[in-house]
Amino acid sequence: MAWFLLLLGRMTQPRLVVPGATVMVTRRTLRRHHLFRPDAAIRQLYLYTLAVCAREYDVLVHAVTLMSTHEHLIVTDTKGQLPDFLRRLHRLVALGTKVLRKWEGPTWDHERPSVVRLLTERATIEKLAYVMANPVKAGLVRRAREWPGITVLPQELGRRTWRIERPEVFFNADSPQWPDSVELSVLLPPVLQPTYGAQQVREAVAQELEHQEDLAHQEVRKRKWRVLGAERVRRLSPYRRATSFEPLRDRNPTFAVGRGQRGVFFDAMTKLRAFRRAYRQALEQWRAGLRDAVFPQGTWSMCRLHGVIVST
Repeated sequence: MAWFLLLLGRMTQPRLVVPGATVMVTRRTLRRHHLFRPDAAIRQLYLYTLAVCAREYDVLVHAVTLMSTHEHLIVTDTKGQLPDFLRRLHRLVALGTKVLRKWEGPTWDHERPSVVRLLTERATIEKLAYVMANPVKAGLVRRAREWPGITVLPQELGRRTWRIERPEVFFNADSPQWPDSVELSVLLPPVLQPTYGAQQVREAVAQELEHQEDLAHQEVRKRKWRVLGAERVRRLSPYRRATSFEPLRDRNPTFAVGRGQRGVFFDAMTKLRAFRRAYRQALEQWRAGLRDAVFPQGTWSMCRLHGVIVST
């Protein structure tokens, strides 16, 4: 029992899971290997898995960019099942990739996925553009539209639907849980719909994307990088690692409010600190043996693992 309490004392910050939240998800491959090098097979595997998992957990997909070494997703967790969705998605993608690439060992790195809640319309527009601009920021292509892998462009928001056949690798054709084909639609984020029309969303994201591409070009010039280009990206070996510098540990925010939203930022920080404070207090009571300790709304792991009481 002592080791378990010690483990609890070293837990990371509690995970806040809010039904209806729109979030940006990022996760990297092990040691930044190019396991997701853009090709038809990895594209089919990832999109099929994403479509199956999104349907299973009622998750709305708004944007996705699959880089050679990591994923970027923007989704809405309609029923507060995001951790289960991500666990399922990442497990299936990992197992399928191991078969496809003949890869031994883990596919993903050992850090938890980065999950950033998008609390405002401004943050949602900025992060949609950020996901699209990621290949440009990495110095791989000059424009987001040139990325040869999975991506979504501004004009495709709310319009694009992929129809994906079941991959020949990993998924058992005799199992009813793996349909012959699935559809994955790129939907507009609910947070934008009360204020923006569909075309206004696309125009706002296109404008922000152009801004972020311009900033990326400045950074590429500053670092004296040579843009790799789509053809060379396609030829990357999945077994090589990215060599560009990247800090091992960087700031890992849990929410975003967008530029010029200072008041919203401090309000969100106050609420997050209140959640964590209430969680710690409830956890201390629970450790002391008080099994009717009440945890704050948004508590996830303790609720799922131990069935703790959560405030209504």
